[in-house]
Amino acid sequence: CPSKYIKKSIKKRYKMGLGVGIVGLPNVGKSTTFNALTKAQNAEAQNYPFCTIEPNKAIVPVPDKRLTALAKIVNPDKIQHSTIDFVDIAGLVRGASKGEGLGNQFLSNIREVEVILHMVRCFEDGNIVHVEGDVNPLRDIEIIETELIYADITQLEKKIDRLKKQSKASKEAAASLVIAEELFKHLEELQPVKTFENKENEVFIALDKELRFLSNKDVIYGANVDEDSLADGGNKFVDLVKEHAASVNADVILLCAKIEEELVGLSDEEANEFLADLGVQESGLEQIIHKAFDKLGLQSYFTAGKVEVRAWTIRKNTKAPQAAAVIHNDFEKGFIKAEVIAYEDFVNLGGEAKCKEAGKLRLEGKDYIVQDGDIMHFRFNV
Repeated sequence: CPSKYIKKSIKKRYKMGLGVGIVGLPNVGKSTTFNALTKAQNAEAQNYPFCTIEPNKAIVPVPDKRLTALAKIVNPDKIQHSTIDFVDIAGLVRGASKGEGLGNQFLSNIREVEVILHMVRCFEDGNIVHVEGDVNPLRDIEIIETELIYADITQLEKKIDRLKKQSKASKEAAASLVIAEELFKHLEELQPVKTFENKENEVFIALDKELRFLSNKDVIYGANVDEDSLADGGNKFVDLVKEHAASVNADVILLCAKIEEELVGLSDEEANEFLADLGVQESGLEQIIHKAFDKLGLQSYFTAGKVEVRAWTIRKNTKAPQAAAVIHNDFEKGFIKAEVIAYEDFVNLGGEAKCKEAGKLRLEGKDYIVQDGDIMHFRFNV
C-alpha cells in the first residue's frame, strides 16, 4: 500500500471502540499486572485499598511472532503490531453498587469496556493486606460479580420506570417493558444477565446496547499466584477458580504479577530463558492479550513492504473493502480488488515474488472475507 496512506492512517487511527477492563478487589495485583502489560511502570501500585482512583488506560501491542517471520523476509524499516486497549479500574469492594469505596464511579468505568479481566488473588502473603481479611478466591469472585449484578439492577430499574411512563402511549415501549421486567426478576435472583434465557430477543439486544449490562460481559479470570505455584502449574486456590470458571464457561489464565513485572526489564531472549526455567512456554500477560483479542472478536491481516510490516486490526468476518478502510477510507470507497497471499505461503515460499511465480497470489473481490494472517495489497481508484 502506498506509504502516504500508511502515514495518514497513523493520524486517522481506526477506532475499534473495544477494550479490556481489569477489575478485582483491592490488592489482588491489578495495577502490578497493568504495569507489566504497558511496560511503562506508570500505574501506581501500593499496598493499600483504592490506590487507583482514576482508571489508568493504555494501548498494548499484541505479541505476534508472524510479524517477526515476515520482517526476516521483507527487511522493513519498522514493524507495527495490532493493539488492544486495557483499562486498570480501581479496586471494588462490598457495596460498590451503592457507592462504597467510590464504587459507582468505578462501575461506570467498567461499562466502557467489552471484556473484563477479573484478577483474583491466589496466593498467601502476610505482608500484603487483604481487604476481606484472608485469601478466599470464590468469596472474592462472588463479591465482585454480585456488585456487577446490583449495578445492572439499578440501571434496569431506572429504565423500567421510564418504560412504564412511555408504554401508555407506545406499543413499542410496552413490548420493551415486558422483556425488561422479565430480566429484572432474573437479576433479583442474583443471576447475571449472561444467563438470561431471552437474550436473542431484539428488545433485549436493544436494552443491552443502551445500558451495557456489566454482568453480560465476557470474563477472563486472571489467577495471580506466587512464583512456586506458577512453576507447579497452580495451587488449591487456582483449582477453585478453575472450577468456578468452568461452571460459567469462562477462561482462566495463570500468572504471577510480580514475575510479569520483572520480565519487563529483560530482553526477549532473557525473558524466554527465564520462563523456560519455570517450565512456562508463554508469559501470563501474552496469554491474556491473545485471549482478550479473541474474546473481542478481533483478528489481524498484514501488509508487508520496505516501509513497514504491519498488522491491521479488524473484526472477524470482515469483508475486503471494510478491511481496506482500516488503512484509509479511500481504499474502501474506490475498492477494485485485493491481492491476497496466505501467511503460510508467503513464509514458506520466501516472499511476494516467489508466491506470484507459484500462483499463490489471489485476486479477491468485494465479497471476500478476510482471513486471519492474510497478507494483502489493495487496488483502488478514487
